[in-house]
Amino acid sequence: MSFTIITDSCVNLTAKQISDFSVKIVPLTYTVAGTEYLGYSEGQETDYKAFYDLLRTKEQVKTSLVSYDRVEEALKSTLEAGQDILYISFSSALSGSCQVVRNCIDDIKDNYPDRKIILVDSLCASMGQGLFVKYAVEKRSEGLNLEQTAQWLEENKLKFVHLFTVDDLFFLKRGGRLSGTVAIVGTILNIKPLLHVNNEGKLVSTGKTRGRKTSIDQLILRMGEIGENLENQDIFISHGDCYEDALYAKEKIEALYNVKSVTINFIDQVIGSHSGPGTLAIFFMGKER
Repeated sequence: MSFTIITDSCVNLTAKQISDFSVKIVPLTYTVAGTEYLGYSEGQETDYKAFYDLLRTKEQVKTSLVSYDRVEEALKSTLEAGQDILYISFSSALSGSCQVVRNCIDDIKDNYPDRKIILVDSLCASMGQGLFVKYAVEKRSEGLNLEQTAQWLEENKLKFVHLFTVDDLFFLKRGGRLSGTVAIVGTILNIKPLLHVNNEGKLVSTGKTRGRKTSIDQLILRMGEIGENLENQDIFISHGDCYEDALYAKEKIEALYNVKSVTINFIDQVIGSHSGPGTLAIFFMGKER
């Protein structure tokens, strides 16, 4: 029996990947000046550059958890179509969305006794979550059933590496992840933090460096240290409207590690409102996070 993979809009996959992978996307929402917007709408193009230009004005953007009603609709429509479900959620350490999904599953599962629903907390974000979904799709294509795919993901989730840096410390400060004094001093001295997503799915600092290009080079160096079998991997890079930096990282990764492929895409509005313009993130499989 086949199964459907459902995830949320923080997955940051390209439109082509979403189509090719045949995954369902449940959108998170964000609010600007009192108007609510969806983080993803099937078939509609998103003007990411306009969004990041708005962030550069320091406009306040409010973000929300995934909607219970939207999750319920996605689950019910899939179950009623005779499909079992693997739901892959945004890291529970970064959002309460995973708990919303868990609550919804608990509420409806008894109404579908012949169907199965498994929720996997990816402990991932952005295209790290996207890479997590990609591997789930591949395992399904290899013939693994729902339980086997979920088990593989649980056993390997702490090998999904997220390495990133930000260009403007203001957004980490506004989100409470950096003190005001550190942000001011860091900005004056052109300090760029090196960060990753740890085993608990939280954003944590791993160091700092001076200068934008140096920070990207340090991420790529770290990739070589902990990456596993990189030459056979599809690497994902997401960015907060800094495509030239993402392209620089892509070309350097290809030259150094001869990887299978590199896919670049924007960071969505919900995550981007907290990380800010100029965020650059690299995702791959490693020996550890």
